[in-house]
Amino acid sequence: MTGQSIGIILLYVVIIGAFYLIAIRPQKKREKEHQALVSSVEVGDSILTTSGFYGVVIDIPADEVVIVEFGSNKNCRIPMKKEAIVEVEKA
Repeated sequence: MTGQSIGIILLYVVIIGAFYLIAIRPQKKREKEHQALVSSVEVGDSILTTSGFYGVVIDIPADEVVIVEFGSNKNCRIPMKKEAIVEVEKA
């Protein structure tokens, strides 16, 4: 190998390392934070969905599903995936 080949390989390693630090690592951190948020949801918590709807969790029948009550008339109950939750306000 010549010095130029080693320099090119080193450049690729630096570029891949920078890409990891800039793009991949922060995304994984956000995913962990969102997973912690979703796993902390309990009955009675007020939530905000990815659609922009505010509701109250009234039941958690399965690991990935919650039943959310929307509106002031208490007649709109919708099952939804936990991944659609963006904010949680504890009761």
